[in-house]
Amino acid sequence: MKIISNMIEAHVFRYENRKLEFLMLKRGEKEIYPGLWQMVTGKIKKNEKAYDAALREIKEETNLSPIKFWVVPNIDSFYSHEKNLISLLPVFAAKVEWNAKVKISNEHTEFKWVSPGTAKKLLAWNGQRKSVALITNYFLKEIDFLNFVEIKNFKPINKF
Repeated sequence: MKIISNMIEAHVFRYENRKLEFLMLKRGEKEIYPGLWQMVTGKIKKNEKAYDAALREIKEETNLSPIKFWVVPNIDSFYSHEKNLISLLPVFAAKVEWNAKVKISNEHTEFKWVSPGTAKKLLAWNGQRKSVALITNYFLKEIDFLNFVEIKNFKPINKF
């Protein structure tokens, strides 16, 4: 069995006046897991850094550009029985402007901004729900020992 890391998970959120909302995307009917609600996900291209892949996927799937960007202290994982491999996914949090306009790609059929509790109910996998809980605790409860690392020198993708 192989262990690989060739995908990312990016939780896009907006935060204003102590109100936090997560962006949820509904997978299209032609995608794997059709109709599933999720955060931004995607593959890391050859020679691409994981955080660059996350920024690219955010732009591709939502047309959004984060104003702040962090590494979440969580690695999500899943097992593929078809390929007999374990996949490890680095997790990122991306803050966007409260009034940012979402334009979804053809991978998804709809989007919505939801509370942390609703996000956890919509997400299918425990690791995704854990990431939402960590992000929520970090920003709403100001628990700074979680070691979120802000990536400060990232280059927002303006065009796709």
